[in-house]
Parts: sequence; C-alpha cells; structure tokens
Amino acid sequence: MTSSDAPGARRVALVTLGCARNEVDSEELAGRLAADGWELVDDAADADAVVVNTCGFVEQAKKDSVDTLLAAADLNDDGRARAVVAVGCLAERYGDQLAESLPEADAVLGFDDYADIGARLRAIVGGERHVPHAPRDRRLLLPVTPVERAASTVALPGHAQHHDAPDLPEGVAPASGPRVVRRRLDHGPSAPLKLASGCDRRCAFCAIPTFRGSFVSRRPSEVVDEARWLAEQGVRELVLVSENSTSYGKDLGDLRLLETLLPELAAVEGIDWVRVSYLQPAETRPTLVSVIAGTPGVVPYFDLSFQHASENVLRRMRRFGGTESFLELLAGARALAPLAGARSNVIVGFPGETEADVDELERFLVAARLDAVGVFGYSDEDGTEAAGYDGKLAPEIVRERVERVSSLVEELTSRRAEDRIGESVQVLVEHAGESVDGFVGEGRSPHQAPVVDGATLLVTSDDAFAELAPGDMVHAVVVGSEGVDLVAEVTGRVSRS
Repeated sequence: MTSSDAPGARRVALVTLGCARNEVDSEELAGRLAADGWELVDDAADADAVVVNTCGFVEQAKKDSVDTLLAAADLNDDGRARAVVAVGCLAERYGDQLAESLPEADAVLGFDDYADIGARLRAIVGGERHVPHAPRDRRLLLPVTPVERAASTVALPGHAQHHDAPDLPEGVAPASGPRVVRRRLDHGPSAPLKLASGCDRRCAFCAIPTFRGSFVSRRPSEVVDEARWLAEQGVRELVLVSENSTSYGKDLGDLRLLETLLPELAAVEGIDWVRVSYLQPAETRPTLVSVIAGTPGVVPYFDLSFQHASENVLRRMRRFGGTESFLELLAGARALAPLAGARSNVIVGFPGETEADVDELERFLVAARLDAVGVFGYSDEDGTEAAGYDGKLAPEIVRERVERVSSLVEELTSRRAEDRIGESVQVLVEHAGESVDGFVGEGRSPHQAPVVDGATLLVTSDDAFAELAPGDMVHAVVVGSEGVDLVAEVTGRVSRS
C-alpha cells in the first residue's frame, strides 16, 4: 500500500459516514478532486485512493469510522496498491493520535488539508509519508467576536470558494467566479445545503465546537447560488444544515437573516421544498417560527434539539428551557401550521440524572407529540465539561434508561403516525417502480426529513399514477401507518410552475 501500480492513475472513492454536514463536506472534496483530474469511482475496490470521511461525534460513530477504515485497508488483496486516507471529524479531532493508533490507514488528513486534497492524495499514493497534524481547539483559530470572523482565512469545510475560475469537469459547481466547489455524490431529489459551520454554545456534553470551531455563517448570496446549482442538478428539496441554524447571520450582523433567506431559497426555480434542520430551542424566535410555518415552499418542519426536559438536567448540560417552555414552542408552531412536523433528540443517563428527571422527560415526550425522536445514552467525550462531572451513572443504569425511553418513544411516534391517517399530504418521490416492494413508490411527506424520520409508502388504484419517478411530487391521502412510516394513496400529481 505504498506505491501505485500505474503512476498516472487517479481513481478515488469517497466513503461518507455521519451526518448531512459530512455529506456536504464530501461533495466539496469530490469537487476539488474532480477539478484536479481525479476520476471518482463508486467502488472502493476500483480506487487508487479510498478517502473515508469519518464521524467523531459519539463512541459508536467513532467505532464505525475505524471499522470502515479497516475494511478499506483489507481491500488490497489483488496486488495493486490503494491508499486509505482518513478525513472528517474523527481525523480532525484526533490527528496524530489516530494515525498512531491506526497504522492500517496510510494517512490522516485534517480540515486544513482540504484545499490541497488532490496533491495530498497524489503524494500519498506515490509513497510519501504524510505527517499528521496535532489536534487543537479550532475555536481558538477564529476571533472571539462573531462579526470579526468574516475576514478569517481558517479552513471551513463546506464553504470552499473557487476564486481562480479553472476549467472544471461537468457536474462540478460552477465553472467560473468565486463560487462553491461541489460535485454531487448522491443523485436523489434531496440535497443538504450548508448554512454555517461551527458552534458558539458550550453544551457540557458536546465536543463538536473544539474540532469544528466557532460559528461562521456563509453569506446569503453563496447559499442562494449553490441552491440554484443544486436545482440545475435535479434537486427538488434543500435541507439546510449547520451545527446551529438558529444562529445563522449573527456573525454577519443580522440575527434574523435566516428569516429573509428562506423565502429567497423557496423562490429558486426548480426547488419545491426547503427544510431547516438543527434548531436550538432557546434561540428559536417567534418570527422564525412564523416564517417556517407560513412561507410557501418552506416545509413546516421543526427539528428542535431539546436533549432533555428536566430543568435540573438541562442546567447541568449548560442548556436552557424545560417542559413548559418547550411545549409552548411546539404549540406556537402548531397554531400556525396544525400539521407541522416536529422531531428531536434526547440524552438519558447524564451525570446526576435522577428517576424524577427521567419521569419529567417522559411527561414531556407524552405531551409533545413528536413525529420522531432519537434517544442516546450519555457517554463521556474527551475534552468536555461533563466528562469531569460527579454523579456518573453506572453503564447498566444508562442502558436501562435508554431502553425505557426508547420503548416509550417507539409507542408515541407510532401513535403520532396513526394520528396522521386521513391527512392530505404532498409526497416527494425518492424510489419508484420495481425497487419498491408492493408499492408504486416511496418518498417523504413534509414532516419527514431524509434518512432520520421514516418514509411514506405510496399505493394507487389509478393506472395513471402507477408509473412514478424519483423527483416526482404527488398529492396523496394517508390511509395507514407502519411504525413511523405512513402509507398513502396517490390522488394526483403536483403541477410545477
């Protein structure tokens, strides 16, 4: 695995783990590599370099990343060299520590290597040893004052600009001007679009700001330009992603910038839906709720990071709110959009959590009527405040509480799906035809985000609707449910202006 059998070969496979933000970063890397002459291949077995975009969020994600790197290293069974390279959050977070503990990887690259990724890979495939970076707190690389960050040259994955207007291959955005470099790796009708990177909050359990850095918004013009390019590539739904979308614009001098940006994105020709993800409840303003709930083309969907409902636990987490304020926020959204979707994540087993705290969380979940909930058990993360807390719970207690809350969530979200029977919905078709067993198509309703929130299975008794294609938008009526998934009967096609 130290030299290539064909010196001129430049074939690279990108493997992406983790969240939608990582997907955007991988597509930036794909754009840079395509512009530098690399051929992108789907199968890692056909590649001269396999780049694994890792996740470093929680312990299981780290394990999955390491297992994927090891599996890529095991591909070298036909005598032809392949370089296995780690990038992404795990690589940035641990740098030389990861390289030392995982010699099967040929290199560990940090975010600062992304700008020269093509040259880095050529050198690694050619047998050069890459010296990995020492981990550092990336919050220290940016000014403390948010409005001073715009002039910084710190590497921000997903924000890349092509200022020198090279001749780019087809499918790389775009061929000229100071625009974002990106090449799609997933050709479905939905695509993530990065609003910002980093986070200024100091949640006691979260290490993300240390390796993603402080909060930096992209300029609205860049976001709109990329939205237009995605529409030209066949995208029908934009999923706006960041570490904290409610902070968007604060470093640009306008905390309400998202409220003016959303109608602009919804007006982009070819875009049917705009979805906002990663909302911080304590920062979700009534005016933002109103825009999300009432702007045509913006789906009434509220991805709210509650994390818990007990005020005692939330304060130890360095977070705000509680059951009553969270329910008030949901009620306000549903008053404007009665069919609005709502999802969240919760952490159980946090240091100091009592049985009464779990009871309070369950009380909130019963009253909240959320469409989807992710349940995570607390584990210490390197460099976080909570790792030094007293009151740690035994692993078996954490597991028991995860099972207990997960069981309740499964029952509640299934019941919520049943409540939607009889609703008229629009569905964005993602799969159709022979790939959908027993149904004419499968897609998502407005309350269902890609991957995390279930699906809507489509049936029809009308031959006119029997042939659907990915990217089609249809009217349907919900006739049943299976867990969080819906079953809906197609009643017509949505005409596009």
